[in-house]
Amino acid sequence: MAEVHNQLEIKFRLTDGSDIGPKAFPDATTVASLKETVISEWPRDKENGPRTVKEVKLISAGKVLENNKTVKDYRSPVSNLVGAVTTMHVIIQPPVTEKEKKPKGDPKMNKCVCSIM
Repeated sequence: MAEVHNQLEIKFRLTDGSDIGPKAFPDATTVASLKETVISEWPRDKENGPRTVKEVKLISAGKVLENNKTVKDYRSPVSNLVGAVTTMHVIIQPPVTEKEKKPKGDPKMNKCVCSIM
């Protein structure tokens, strides 16, 4: 029974409402490892799947999870209930390309000017 307390059942909810999992993860599992699991188990029929850990954001209990933290760091009291499954929401942010980084047009043209007479 002690083994159950050292693991957390997690399912990953995708933006279209479908799920990956649930699957048991040890408390020592890092968030980066969870993201790698999402990438490897991403449904093949879905477009625009993540390619790297940097493209994946995991949200649990309203918090964006940090890569260097572990499952234990984000464990909630509810997750200790028998049969409880924690849902983590998956957000995909594609990397910004060089084209998107460059400002469009003259930066002086984008400023608003007000006159009081």
